[in-house]
Amino acid sequence: MSNPYEIAFKRSIEDPDGFWAEAAQNCHWYKKWDKVLDDSNKPFYRWFTGGEINTCYNALDFHIEQGRGEQAALIYDSPVTDTIQTFTYTELRDLVARFAGVLKGLGVEKGDRVLIYMPMIPQAVIAMLACARIGAVHSVVFGGFAANELATRINDAKPRVIASASCGIEVKKVIAYKPLLDEAIEMSDAGARPEKCVIFQRPMTEATMVEGRDVDWEAAMAEAQPADCVPVKATDPLYILYTSGTTGQPKGVVRDNGGHVVALKWTMKAIYNVDPGDVYWAASDVGWVVGHSYIVYGPLFQGCTTILFEGKPVGTPDAGVFWRVISQHKVNCLFTAPTAFRAIKREDPNGDLIKDYDLSCFRALFLAGERLDPDTLKWAQSKLGVPVIDHWWQTETGWAICANCLGLHQFPIKEGSPTKPVPGWNLFVVDPDSNPVKAGEIGALVVKLPLPPGSLPTLWNNDERFVESYLREFPGYYKTADAGFIDEDGYVFVMARTDDIINVAGHRLSTGAMEEVLADHPDVAECAVLGVEDKLKGQVPVGFLVLNAGVTRSHDEIIAEVIQMVRSRIGPVASFKTATVVKRLPKTRSGKILRGTIQKIADNKEYKVPATIDDPATLGEMQEALEKIGYAKARK
Repeated sequence: MSNPYEIAFKRSIEDPDGFWAEAAQNCHWYKKWDKVLDDSNKPFYRWFTGGEINTCYNALDFHIEQGRGEQAALIYDSPVTDTIQTFTYTELRDLVARFAGVLKGLGVEKGDRVLIYMPMIPQAVIAMLACARIGAVHSVVFGGFAANELATRINDAKPRVIASASCGIEVKKVIAYKPLLDEAIEMSDAGARPEKCVIFQRPMTEATMVEGRDVDWEAAMAEAQPADCVPVKATDPLYILYTSGTTGQPKGVVRDNGGHVVALKWTMKAIYNVDPGDVYWAASDVGWVVGHSYIVYGPLFQGCTTILFEGKPVGTPDAGVFWRVISQHKVNCLFTAPTAFRAIKREDPNGDLIKDYDLSCFRALFLAGERLDPDTLKWAQSKLGVPVIDHWWQTETGWAICANCLGLHQFPIKEGSPTKPVPGWNLFVVDPDSNPVKAGEIGALVVKLPLPPGSLPTLWNNDERFVESYLREFPGYYKTADAGFIDEDGYVFVMARTDDIINVAGHRLSTGAMEEVLADHPDVAECAVLGVEDKLKGQVPVGFLVLNAGVTRSHDEIIAEVIQMVRSRIGPVASFKTATVVKRLPKTRSGKILRGTIQKIADNKEYKVPATIDDPATLGEMQEALEKIGYAKARK
């Protein structure tokens, strides 16, 4: 007998209209759609054409009508400011309606863009939902982004208004946002600059206001008239989220309103197995896609309580903060990045701090954003005693391509696999000529078109680049730019970005597979393996190891052991002979290791410091480490 996952998956591929129409019945529509899937303008597929909807209504007003007005909608937990604040659905709706009134009062209309440049504070969520309420298109830029990066996004989106705050807080330091914002506006094109900026003044830093342009958040809120929800077309854009492009020009991923509401609401039960009234926590940032999909929108569409956390997994105040938040707010499901757990494991290898908290409410841990190494998986499973689910998705897709769908059928977990494609995602592994490869063979992971609702329909004002970036290389498919394989049981293994498959003397090898071996060493907290240029073999792998807190053994001994481990498990063909211990790895603020940048340093190529980097000093440390092992030449 087929299980519910297999039934759902088969129907989603064979009868997408019926499958998604059924899911859409659970959402509020002002006007029902004329067509579920509109394929009249391939490859620009559209979902629910002719339908009218409002994202904010589905997130807030809908639940108040269902009697959830007094339930907590948003809990703001900020260990960096020692603040906890709870907003009911009614309270949040009233604040959102009022800020929507502020925007309308500043001339913002349906289709106008509003850029949001804020830290993890309730005002960021309020601003996003307020834009959705009046049909404005929001573009959230990670708070504290460099001025030149912010300027490129202003130039592309041409926002009528920017909402910002005086500062953000990074563990022990305060970062003033307003000077960065002022500089970015100065650097941007005259025709792209905002008419007004709404600034929320935080007590730690008071921003200097520009007369005639800047508006005080609190003063504007006090005078504003609340605004009602405006019906928009299902195919109208809800937001633009910029993802770095290889050319240096950011790609503005567009999300539409209708498909987004339908898909995300469906995922809350199907993938995460949470019901209305449950407490859901995505420990991410609203500047990233995870923050959009699973801090702000998904949990509120489902009538859950969502947690907005302003802090870090370690250092605010210690490696037990996640357990404190779960215990205090009765969190049922946590979604974060593997790097957060590696940081916790490094500080508290035995999980001693977990014992200080009652986690009986906690049902499942979901991890995504980078590959989940088996060592971190095993540690989390043994210490927490709940399902630890790896799932794989991208900014562009908006929700998971592959997952162990807990609300449909829980499959046995295989280390290194995000399990199977989620219903809606017709996933294949193909060779360079777009031919499917055999089970177990590595190739490019691609999704057969059309993509399901909630994924990107195009790029902002750039259909050509959308086709060029994602559709041209494998005709009829969406290119994920990830490499991997599907095994005999249908489990998907995402090995690496396609550019992380290295060619060692004619052998195609996955650096990800080597990282899994290194991560198994008991003294290694975190690691990365990169292919660096080699005159004889084309490329050779080099390993970088971050050790657990308290390890005092000789680095040379540990390096010799990991080299032997790779030799034993992958074989001499891997040619893995060089590794070095580093204090930390260069990462983005969302926790992804900047492998491409490290590779450029190793190969002595010019590189640009990525806008998303968490701490630029880590690149200097990496340069020194590479020089010691004879790869990067000293820079002048």
